[in-house]
Amino acid sequence: MEISVAEIKDINELEALINNAYRGEHSKKGWTTEAYLLEGKRINAEGLQKIIVEPDSVILKYCNDKNELEGCVYLKKNQDKMYLGMLTVSPELQGVGIGKKIMKAAEEYALQNKCKAIEMRVISVRHELIAWYKKHGYNATGQILPFENEPALSVQTQPLQFIIMEKILL
Repeated sequence: MEISVAEIKDINELEALINNAYRGEHSKKGWTTEAYLLEGKRINAEGLQKIIVEPDSVILKYCNDKNELEGCVYLKKNQDKMYLGMLTVSPELQGVGIGKKIMKAAEEYALQNKCKAIEMRVISVRHELIAWYKKHGYNATGQILPFENEPALSVQTQPLQFIIMEKILL
């Protein structure tokens, strides 16, 4: 098992992993699917490239012993907080602890970058996901934001909004 920083050469693998974990029929093999909320893609290669080259932004990737991509997470430093997004685990491997390992690596990365907290946006109707984050020390801040997505990539099947969750690290 290895967690490392993703590079441009990883984009195609990352795109397939993220879209298969969040959207479409394949995502329904795992518990983190958004297929019942959104149709289309979660992200495309262009969006991933933008993230990878963006200052203060990184995608950490989790590979197994055979160097096969099994998970990832997007992190972006914003002053003294780290934004966490797209925590992704291959649907067939969800529930075996990979997400916890990636989350721990994200928190360590945030601390190394002198961040006091990690914050994230979670779709408010994703109750099982919110419960998982709460179990790992994240709490709702009370802040609610309108749901934003890339209309060219995906379409909402119902009205959605984000809640902000945060974990204090220091």
